[in-house]
Amino acid sequence: MVFFLVVGLTLPVKSQNKILFVTSNQHTYGDLKKDAANHFEEIVVAFDEFKKAGYKVDFVSPEGGAIPLGYIRTSDPVQKHYLYDSSFMNLLKNTKRPDEIKASGYLAVYYSGGGAAMFGVPDNKSIQELTSFIYLKGGVVSAICHGTAGLVNVKLPDGKYIYEGKKISGFPDAFETLDADYYKQFPFSIEKKLKENGGEYKYSQRGWDGFYVYDGRLVSGQDPSGSRLVAQKVIETIKNQ
Repeated sequence: MVFFLVVGLTLPVKSQNKILFVTSNQHTYGDLKKDAANHFEEIVVAFDEFKKAGYKVDFVSPEGGAIPLGYIRTSDPVQKHYLYDSSFMNLLKNTKRPDEIKASGYLAVYYSGGGAAMFGVPDNKSIQELTSFIYLKGGVVSAICHGTAGLVNVKLPDGKYIYEGKKISGFPDAFETLDADYYKQFPFSIEKKLKENGGEYKYSQRGWDGFYVYDGRLVSGQDPSGSRLVAQKVIETIKNQ
């Protein structure tokens, strides 16, 4: 792919100190009028961990610009802090387009979730190529909850899926409302798609217990409760390389 030939000329990933967050521009569940959003907690909790560890975070979305936010709890001190942090919120109002991102500048990718993550991101080839490149250069690829949907189509240059033969998690069908209108709008089942493509899908039947798995440089969590743990494991993995 031309992508690899072009960006491969820049500095190696380990010379940088940045994390790339992948988010969605989708405002509704498919054709429904029901609002869809990026999961605020999954964004801010991970962002907080990376910031405390000294990393800079950039946000990318398929279209760039503002992204819809939801699942906000102002009773949570971390969420409340970032909700009223104008510099942070400005990042979410001005996410970058994929063509504005130089993959060689990042140590890791983090796919946040929320219902919006099921739309636009999974079929965006430019974001897929960014993720593949960062992984090939020794970076860490991570996702939380519905954010794992963004990984289902990511392939390496040899044609294998990035998670093929590896442990991976994401929001399971067991916790979805399968007969609900919102679910019927999803382009696929995260769980089924990962299994079909050779992933070793894992999840906790209990749920909301911080469950996540890691396999080499691939880290993924089941639901929002794993956001901080996923971020911490990404940091640990980067430091141990």
